[in-house]
Amino acid sequence: MARIVLNETSYHGAGSVKEIVGEVQRRGLTKAFVCSDPDLVKFGVAQKVLDVLEGANLEYELYSNIKPNPTIENVQTGVAAYRKSGADYIIAIGGGSSMDTAKAIGIIINNPEFSDVRSLEGVAPTKKPSVPIIAVPTTAGTAAEVTINYVITDVEKKRKFVCVDVHDIPVVAIVDSDMMSTMPKGLTAATGMDALTHAIEGYITKGAWEMTDMFHLKAIEIIARSLRAAVANEKAGREGMALGQYVAGMGFSNVGLGIVHSMAHALGAVYDTPHGVANAILLPTVMRYNAEATGEKYRDIAKAMGVEGTENMSVEEYRNAACDAVAKLSADVGIPQDLKGIVKEEDVEFLAQSAMDDACRPGNPKDPTKEDIIALYRSLL
Repeated sequence: MARIVLNETSYHGAGSVKEIVGEVQRRGLTKAFVCSDPDLVKFGVAQKVLDVLEGANLEYELYSNIKPNPTIENVQTGVAAYRKSGADYIIAIGGGSSMDTAKAIGIIINNPEFSDVRSLEGVAPTKKPSVPIIAVPTTAGTAAEVTINYVITDVEKKRKFVCVDVHDIPVVAIVDSDMMSTMPKGLTAATGMDALTHAIEGYITKGAWEMTDMFHLKAIEIIARSLRAAVANEKAGREGMALGQYVAGMGFSNVGLGIVHSMAHALGAVYDTPHGVANAILLPTVMRYNAEATGEKYRDIAKAMGVEGTENMSVEEYRNAACDAVAKLSADVGIPQDLKGIVKEEDVEFLAQSAMDDACRPGNPKDPTKEDIIALYRSLL
């Protein structure tokens, strides 16, 4: 038995933010609690959505106490602010951080018995769907607008925890490439490599099956042909990435990921490393580690990455070709190639234990030991 959970409604294409008005009116919603991070407010990106609301005389309140790796405290303040606001739905504008914060707030508002944010870790047995969320991504990466996951940082314990809950999926996703056009180069590269990691890990994860394979392979293909152009700020590249990252989300949300994510979560919790950067640095190395447990899948990955002649390659050749194509894309878009300057040797033990305890680890195609993970971190130092 396999299950697929997707948005009830999603809009795709430049200018689709204007569809928010019709959705709000059709649903009889009255006041929005708008979650966005301080930079998006400062640089006028959130304003594009606020202009749509103001133009239609729709009431809203803005909440922007959100960090790049959102914390328990960001969620708690958000819950209190939502209760005071009189809002009846949430609009999340941003990358994974704004959307993850919004999901946690929306879940706790309708399931107050989970107000201790830590109680949401893993598969939380919530009873009621979140407050309605309209998600407007501004990065082409996390696909949080179509996933049933969110990740919160526990600052006190120096760890990130993953929450998986079918009740948190936004009712509407607005995937508008115009909302992503102000992303700087580095962020475009990092979030794009996050999306590629979702597609590759989702394709080789233990839970993968035909329907999700369809999403993941298509996503790899779209991202491989679009990311360099998106980083160069070309319109077609931006539009391709907006779609590719969403298609990857349709897949991995339903089947899980692997240890690239487990190891990246640990780096984000300890060093505040941007999630996409952490994934991108780890991905080729972990792919080589996992290769022996992936059957013929790397042939498909290599082909989707644009490698020619895969049908005539030996197992070893196509596995190397897949890893090399990913490493090359990562280097071409300016991602650092190792963890020097990020990881301190004395933290490796703690990082490895965090990665072993992470919710993404069990999905990895090969079962790692803690020693394996220590060796993977060290190989990048």
